[in-house]
Amino acid sequence: MAKIHVKKLHSLTGHNDCIYALVEGVNSKFFYTGAGDGMVVEWDLDSPKDGYLIAKLPSSIYALEVDRVRNFLIIGQNYEGVHVIDLKEKKEVWNLKLTTFSIYDLKIVGHLLFVATGEGVLHVVDMEQRAIKKHIKLSSKSLRVLALSPDASHLAVGCSDYQIKILQLSRLDQPIALLKGHTNSVFALSYSPDGRYLISGARDACLKFWNTSSYQLEEHVVAHLYAINYVSFRVDGAFAVTCSMDKTLKIWDINSRSLGKVIDKARHAGHGTSINKVFWSTYSGAIVSVSDDRTVAIWQLDIETL
Repeated sequence: MAKIHVKKLHSLTGHNDCIYALVEGVNSKFFYTGAGDGMVVEWDLDSPKDGYLIAKLPSSIYALEVDRVRNFLIIGQNYEGVHVIDLKEKKEVWNLKLTTFSIYDLKIVGHLLFVATGEGVLHVVDMEQRAIKKHIKLSSKSLRVLALSPDASHLAVGCSDYQIKILQLSRLDQPIALLKGHTNSVFALSYSPDGRYLISGARDACLKFWNTSSYQLEEHVVAHLYAINYVSFRVDGAFAVTCSMDKTLKIWDINSRSLGKVIDKARHAGHGTSINKVFWSTYSGAIVSVSDDRTVAIWQLDIETL
C-alpha cells in the first residue's frame, strides 16, 4: 500500500482547441502537445509557462512521436500524412502523404515508423528512405493505439473492433496473438517497463492486465466511469496513471492492481472535461496531462510506501 499526495504545479494555456496529442521529448525535460487547432507546441518542464510553437498545420493532430536516433519530432496530420520536424533546427525537413483518414498513433522502431489510421491500416514508413514500405490491413475498424514492448520485439495494436492484435516485428505478415475481452474500442495500451505485462484500457472503462509470456488475461478492473483514453507507467514500473473521459486521472499500484489515488477537479483543481493523454515524466517524475479543456496540467506526486 502507498499514501499518495498530489500537488498541481502548473496549468498551461495557449492552444485554441481540444488537446489530443502528447509526447515526451528526445531530451526528456521537453514535451510536445498537438491539438484540434493544428498547432504543435514545445514545453520545457524547467520553465513551462511559455510554450514554443513548433508547427501550425491546417487540420487536427491526434498523434505525435519522437525519433530519438535522428532527433526528429513526427506529427500525424489527420486526413493527410506525417510531417517530420528537426528538433535542433526547429523546422520541417520532410513530409509524406499517407491517408485521407485520421491518424491515431505513431511508433518508431529503428528506421521504421508505424502509423495507425482510421481506415484500419497500419502504414509502415522507412525513415531513411522517406517512403512508404508497407501497408498492413489489420481491421475493418480504426486502429486507435500502438504500444511497443521494451525489447522492441512486439507491437501491440488496439482497435475499434474491440481487439488487441500483437505483431512480431521480425515478421509483420500476421498477428501472433489476438486479445479479446474488451466490449468497446481499445484506446489505451502500455507495456510495463520490465516487459512482463501489457495493460489495456478501452471505451468500456475497464483496465485489463495481460501476461506477455502467453498474452493470457490475468486481471480485469472496472477502472473509470467512462472511456479510458491513455495509460502511462512510472519509469520503475511500480505505478501507472490512467486518464479518462470521466475527467479524472487515476494512479494504480501495479503490484496489488489497486487504485491508489483519484485526481479530479473538485479535490485537486483538475481538468474540467475529457482528459485525452497523460505521461509520467522520466525527467522530473511529474505527471503531465492534456484535455478537451485546452489546458496542459503538470502534477507533482509524493508517494509514501506504508
